[in-house]
Amino acid sequence: MTDKPTLQELRERIDALDLEIQALISARATCAQQVAEVKIAQGDQADFYRPEREAEILRRVRERNTGPLEDAEITRLFREIMSACLALERPLSIGYLGPEGTFTQAAVLKQFGHSVEMRALPDIDVVFREVESGDCNYGVVPIENSTEGVVNHTLDMFLRSPLRICGEVSLRIELYLLSREPAFDTVKRVYAHQQALAQCREWLDANLPRAERVAVSSNGEAARRAAQEPGSAAVAAEAAAELYGLTRLASRIEDEPGNTTRFLVIGRQAVAPSGQDKTSLLISMKNQPGALYRMLEPMARHGLSMTRIESRPSRRGIWDYVFFVDIEGHVEDAPVATALKELEEHASLFKVLGSYPRAIL
Repeated sequence: MTDKPTLQELRERIDALDLEIQALISARATCAQQVAEVKIAQGDQADFYRPEREAEILRRVRERNTGPLEDAEITRLFREIMSACLALERPLSIGYLGPEGTFTQAAVLKQFGHSVEMRALPDIDVVFREVESGDCNYGVVPIENSTEGVVNHTLDMFLRSPLRICGEVSLRIELYLLSREPAFDTVKRVYAHQQALAQCREWLDANLPRAERVAVSSNGEAARRAAQEPGSAAVAAEAAAELYGLTRLASRIEDEPGNTTRFLVIGRQAVAPSGQDKTSLLISMKNQPGALYRMLEPMARHGLSMTRIESRPSRRGIWDYVFFVDIEGHVEDAPVATALKELEEHASLFKVLGSYPRAIL
C-alpha cells in the first residue's frame, strides 16, 4: 500500500490550485485599477510606475521563495503579473535601441514585462529624445559590458540630457551565430554590433578567420542584414533567429563565460529610496593638483562605496574631462547627502543623474 497520490488526484489538485491562482490574480488586478482611481482623484497622474515599489516587491518575492522554482523564474512570473496589472492603471511606452531582437529589447522585457508598448528606435540619441519629448514614458539603453567596458555614446548623452536614471537591468549575454547559410564555409561576412564582435573575437578568429567582420548599429540590425544578404551571418541573441528566419550555426560563442551587460532605464521622474539603491553622478573638477583626491575624499570619509568611475571629454574645452561615478546608496540617505554636499562645493560641474534601485539579478 502507498500513500502517494494518484495521477488523477494530482491533476485535480492542480486544477483546484489554478482556480485559486486565477482568482487571486484577478483580485490583484482589481486592486491595481482601484489604485489608479485613487491616484487620478488625488491629481497624482505622473507616477503610475514606481520603480522603488516594484523593486521592493520583487526582493520580497525572492526572499520568501522556497522552491522548487528558481529565484529568477519566480521573479519573472511576478514581473509579468505586475506588468499586466500596471497596464490596467496606465499602459507604458518604452523606447529601446532597436530593431527587434536586440539585447536591449530583452532588457526591456526583464524590467517591464510584456504588457508594455515597446518602440524600437534606431539609435541611442533617439531613445533619449523620445523620452525627453514625452512620446515614450521611459527608455532603456546599454551602459556597460563586463568584457568590453562602457558604452561611450550613452555616457555622452547625459552631458546634455535632462533625463534621470530611474533603474538598471543586468542581463546575461549569450551570443549565437545566425545565418541562412548551411555551414561555416559559405559565410563570407559576419555582421554584429562592435561590442558583440569584440566579445566573441577569439571564437571568430578560430572558426571564421577569413570572414569579413562588419560593425553595425545593433545585433538586431545584424540579423536583419544576414536574413537579406547571401553569404552573411550575424552575431545576435537567440531570439533574433525566429524573428528573422535564421538558423543557429553555433551557440554561446562569447569568449568569456558570465558575459553580462548592464542597461539603464531613463525617464523624467526622481525615484524614491527602495532600501537597496545606487546613485549616479556627473562631476568635473578644476584641473589642479589633488583635484581627483578632493573628489574622492568626501566619499571615503563618509563611508560610501564607489562601484564605478569613468572619465569622458567634457566637450567644453581641449583636455577638459568629466567623471561619471556610481556609488551605493540614495541621495536621501544621510551619509550620501552630506558627502555630495561637500563634493559639490569643490566641483566645477556637479549633477546627480539619478538614484535608483540596484538591479535584481
